[in-house]
Amino acid sequence: MTQLSTLNKYFKRYKLLFSLGILFVVLTNYFRILSPQITGYVVNSVVSQLSHPSTPTAASLHNYDIIVIKIIHWFNDRSFQSRIIFAGLVLLVIAVISGFFMFLMRQTIIVMSRHIEFDQKNEIFAHYQKLDAGFYKTHSTGDLMNRISEDVSRVRMYTGPAIMYFINLAAIIGFSLFFMLRSDVKLTVVSLCPLPILAFTIYFVNTIINKKSERIQALLSDLTTNAQESYSGIRVIKSFVQEKAMLRFFTKNSEAYRSNALSLAKTEAIYFPSMGLLIGLSTLITVMVGMFDVINGVPGAAGKIVEFVMYIQMLTFPVSAIGWTASMTQRAVASQRRINEFLLTSSLIKDAPSAKAHNLEGKISFRNVDFIYPHTGIHAVKDFSLEVNKGQRIAIVGRTGSGKSTIAQLMLRMYDMQTGSIAYDGVDLKQIQLNSIRSQLSYVPQDVFLFSDTIKNNIRFGRADATDEQVSTAAKDAGIYDEIMSFPEGFKTPVGERGVTLSGGQKQRISIARALIKEPRIVIFDDCLSAVDARTEKAITENLYAYLQDRTAVIITHRIFSLFNFDRIVVMDEGHIAESGTHDELMDKKGLYYSMYRKQQRSEELK
Repeated sequence: MTQLSTLNKYFKRYKLLFSLGILFVVLTNYFRILSPQITGYVVNSVVSQLSHPSTPTAASLHNYDIIVIKIIHWFNDRSFQSRIIFAGLVLLVIAVISGFFMFLMRQTIIVMSRHIEFDQKNEIFAHYQKLDAGFYKTHSTGDLMNRISEDVSRVRMYTGPAIMYFINLAAIIGFSLFFMLRSDVKLTVVSLCPLPILAFTIYFVNTIINKKSERIQALLSDLTTNAQESYSGIRVIKSFVQEKAMLRFFTKNSEAYRSNALSLAKTEAIYFPSMGLLIGLSTLITVMVGMFDVINGVPGAAGKIVEFVMYIQMLTFPVSAIGWTASMTQRAVASQRRINEFLLTSSLIKDAPSAKAHNLEGKISFRNVDFIYPHTGIHAVKDFSLEVNKGQRIAIVGRTGSGKSTIAQLMLRMYDMQTGSIAYDGVDLKQIQLNSIRSQLSYVPQDVFLFSDTIKNNIRFGRADATDEQVSTAAKDAGIYDEIMSFPEGFKTPVGERGVTLSGGQKQRISIARALIKEPRIVIFDDCLSAVDARTEKAITENLYAYLQDRTAVIITHRIFSLFNFDRIVVMDEGHIAESGTHDELMDKKGLYYSMYRKQQRSEELK
């Protein structure tokens, strides 16, 4: 239960609903417990009528609840037929009152559990967004989705039904034991003697259920991940004709989940037969022992047997629900453990206590930056030093794997460098609040991502309050406006999941428009024109040249834009700066940049 203690904050938040729920549970069972007493009185009245003894007096009713005693006194002096009719009506009224409170019980506790589910999902999602980029490199999307959906749903079964049935069990057992012991201690002890066996069975089976539940949740995460990857990569699967192979892989994971789920179901199946056997045994013992009192002529013995049988029958569902409640609780423990594992994971990238907001002007300083990816050990950036003045346009070029994209990630502080520093306007990156940095930078990633929404909303993602005119202007600057207007629905065209309905070049240009509409002081383009043709590239660079006036731009690319007048070009090789200068200066050196440029020219001539 240590894992579930993290839910206490939610119970405190909804303490009014929780308290009312407990009250309604108690009231429901209080009125239910009156029925056996009235029924016992009716049976004794019938036995008395048949054997012609004197009518039971109030003194013989001292074991009953005060309300039952008052009800019996109210119609005790009436005729036999009237007493039976009134008793039936009272039982009906009691059942209606008990049912009404049961309705309120579910409306409070179950509703509370839905509120908790809502809050918990929001808390997990908010925490996911705070975690650093390194976290997402080591955890699959399917596992993250499973924890926020399936695991939270299982925890809700604990905060709702399990809690409700447990309180209900405690209330009905409490009321039943009180009146059973008050009526006949000996009969109570013998009728409930199977309960220690029940307790042992629950303990033994719960241990097994807990282990199996954890295994099943892990397998479900693998299955979800497998399905999610297949859906996302369906075009690759089809192009390589690997449908059967992926189906076999999914079937293998699905079979592992099924076999473990069946094993858990078989274990849980022990509960209900065990409950039925033990309840039936208790009923049999009650009747057998009670009959001896009837045979011996003990007054009221027949009614007492009926009362005890009804008490035991009332305990049947709550006691049989012990297994179900315990199973839900154990599953919730396993799920909450998985949730806590993520909630207790803190981001490695967070604001320093002394960090403040800072208005970026555009100057960027890199000093002896070294960075090694923690999970792979790749030394991506080595002793990188660079000064970028406000309003300058800098190109960072190099072959694949030279560390270019890592520079962009470090500028956004997706990762923290091991040594060295990055400063904006002379202020160290780590002394500026994360939101302050990222809200003032525009970043076009190499791996373009579009949301499953309209083109307009994907562009407006960069600036939520942007007008339609600003959206159109950004699209024109990105060289995508004419193509958007050629679509039947224009800017309202849905792009599909991850922009599946668009070409690679269209997705890149919409991503550029999303960055431009933000109107930042600093713009970072990470190889964002790799999927466009030469004519489109020329149009975009011309638009960008005008847009970037008085803005600092860092353009990362493996291609060389000879038409774009960069203030400085930095050539990276194996993580460090190999060359630096203007286009003409680097061409005169006839080094790595010259070699890359000549190779690109020959490639374009061949095309």
